[in-house]
Amino acid sequence: MTPRTIRADDLVDSIADALQFMSYYHPADFVQSLKRAYESETHGPARNALLQILINSKLCAAAHRPVCQDTGVVHVFFRMGMDVRIHDESTDITPSLQALANRAVARAYRCKENPLRASIVLDPLGARTNTRDNTPAVVHIEMIEGNTIGMIVAAKGGGGDVKARYTMLNPSDSVADWVVSQLPNMGAGWCPPGVLGIGVGGSPEQAMLMAKRALFSPIDMHVLQAAGPQNPLDALRLDIFERINALGIGAQGLGGNTTVLDIKIEHAASHAALLPVAIIPNCAATRFVRFELDGSGVAQLVPPPLSLWDDIPDALPGLGGRSVDLDTLTPGEVATWRAGDTLLLSGTLLTARDAAHKRLADLLERRQPLPVDLRGRAIYYVGPVDPIEGEAVGPAGPTTSTRMDKFMPALLEQTGLLVTIGKAERGPTAIEAIRRAGAAYLMAVGGAAYLISKAVRSARVVAFEDLGMEAIYEFTVENMPVVVAVDSDGRSVHKTFFATVSDI
Repeated sequence: MTPRTIRADDLVDSIADALQFMSYYHPADFVQSLKRAYESETHGPARNALLQILINSKLCAAAHRPVCQDTGVVHVFFRMGMDVRIHDESTDITPSLQALANRAVARAYRCKENPLRASIVLDPLGARTNTRDNTPAVVHIEMIEGNTIGMIVAAKGGGGDVKARYTMLNPSDSVADWVVSQLPNMGAGWCPPGVLGIGVGGSPEQAMLMAKRALFSPIDMHVLQAAGPQNPLDALRLDIFERINALGIGAQGLGGNTTVLDIKIEHAASHAALLPVAIIPNCAATRFVRFELDGSGVAQLVPPPLSLWDDIPDALPGLGGRSVDLDTLTPGEVATWRAGDTLLLSGTLLTARDAAHKRLADLLERRQPLPVDLRGRAIYYVGPVDPIEGEAVGPAGPTTSTRMDKFMPALLEQTGLLVTIGKAERGPTAIEAIRRAGAAYLMAVGGAAYLISKAVRSARVVAFEDLGMEAIYEFTVENMPVVVAVDSDGRSVHKTFFATVSDI
C-alpha cells in the first residue's frame, strides 16, 4: 500500500474542531431516541425531566454552548494505518499522538467563543491541582493495515464514568442477571436515560475498554425491537434493555418507563475459566464524533439539521410551582415543602462542590471562621462553565449530590445551612442529617445545564478562587426550577424506589 503523509496540524485541528462540535451538538440518533422516550413517558416527573433535557439540547445547538457544565474528559481512539506518516511542519521531530491530542484539547477548551470547563486535576493523591486546559487526553492507539487514521473523539462526563462496574463471573453465570442487579445501586447520578455499554470477555482491562468503546455506536434499539433478535448477542441486548427499563428507575431516577435508551455490547476471546464483565453508562451529555483522515485535509464535520429539534419548544412551559424567595427563607417555610413539590427559586444562591466542601469541613474542624456565612442559605452543587459575552454564567447544571453526603452532618449542624441542591438521590447519612436539621434537599435536572443557566442573573466568586470551577460562587437566580427530593421530615422521592429494588 502506498505510504501517506498526514499533517500534524490537520490532526490537531480535526480533534479540536470535533471537541467544540460535540460540546453543543448531540448526535441526531440520541435526540431522536430521547424524543421517543418523551413521547412514550407516562410518569409526570420523568416526562418533565426529559423535556428539560430536550429543550436544553435545542438551545445549545442554536447558541453553540455546551450541553453540560461537565464538558468531559477527552478520549481519543486512534486506528492508525501502518503506512501513515505524521509530518509536523514546525519541528523536525515527529510528535507523539498523545502530544498532538493534548495540543488539540488545550486549544478546544480555551476557545474564547465557547470556552469549555477544565475538569482534569494533576496529582490525584496530592494537591489535585487543576490543569486549567483539560489536558492530558486519554489516548488509545490501535495499529492496523492501511494508510489512513480513523478516530473516535469523545468527551466523557464524570457522572457516567463514576458509575462504572466490573466483575469476574464464572463461565456458567448469567451476564444479564449481573448487569441488571447493578442498576439500582448505581443510582441516578449518571443522568439517565442514556446508553449502557457492556464489555464481555478478554482480560479485565480489555472488558472495561470494550464497555466504553461500545458506547460510541449508533442507537438502534428501536430497530432491534421491531425486527426481533437475529442472534444470541441481539437477544442479550434486548433482554437486558427490557429488564432494566422494567425496574422503573426512569429519567433522573424519578421513576418512569425509560432508564436506558440502548444496550451496546462488545466481546472478545477470553480464558476458558474466566468471564470478565464491565459496564459503563453514557449520560444525557452523550458526546462523540467519528471521522477518518486520509491526508486531504481537516475532517469535515456535518452538523445535524436544526429541523431535528423543530417539535421541541424553545422554553420550559409554566410548571405551576411554588415561588421561593431564597433571601427570606426560614426553617418554617422549608418545613411546609413536601417531597415531589416543584419550586421556582429566586434570590441569592451559593455554590460549592467537592473541593470547597473539603475546605469548609477542615475550617469547621479547626474551629476557624468560614469565608461565607451559611446560616439560612442554600448551596448548589455546581461547577459552571465560564461565561461569554451576554451571559451571567455559562452552562451550570447540577453535579452528583452523594459525593457531598459525608459533609452534611457537620455543615447542617454547625453552620445553619438550610437547603442543598444537586442531582440524583442522597444516601442515608445525608437524609438523616437533613431530617435532624429540618433542612431540605432539592433536585435540578442533570443534562439541562444551559437551560438552568438561563435562570442565573448574576454570578461572582466569593471564596476559594484558586479552585477554578470548584470555587464558591454567589448566584442571583430567578425562577430556577427544582423538585423537593428530600423534605424536612426525611421523605425522599427516591427512597421508595430504592427500598423496592435493593434486593434484586
